[in-house]
Amino acid sequence: MRAVLQRVKYAKVQVDQKTIGQIEKGLLVYLGVGHKDKPEDIEWIVDKVVHQRVFADDEGKMNLSVNDVEGQILLISQFTLYGDCRKGRRPSFTKTAKPEVGEEIFNQAIEAFKATGIKIETGEFGADMQVESINDGPVTFLLDSKKLF
Repeated sequence: MRAVLQRVKYAKVQVDQKTIGQIEKGLLVYLGVGHKDKPEDIEWIVDKVVHQRVFADDEGKMNLSVNDVEGQILLISQFTLYGDCRKGRRPSFTKTAKPEVGEEIFNQAIEAFKATGIKIETGEFGADMQVESINDGPVTFLLDSKKLF
């Protein structure tokens, strides 16, 4: 499982010009599901996202998590995180989970994030979404449950 984690002041997602998810201060998380992902990958990603210290403390150091600052999370499915662009001009998506499997795992991830008690908003799996955000910093991190980077 892969995630792009962005610290934001604001983020929202729209489908068909209707806002379906919106947060204030918190994390915008793009989540990609790989074809070999299992429940342990969900647990790893959720733990990393919720406890990653990416918010500044009183001294300006990144010592606080989204939970510490009472932030929110906007979770967006993004299969293209598994796109392989190393060969040719068209990305290969052979390592991406099939849509029905990806949706099931994404929904399990939503429930795991909700179980943390943090306010979670989401996009719509498989939809054409428009995501708007104001990056804070900018602060962006890449996460991979297989620890490839």
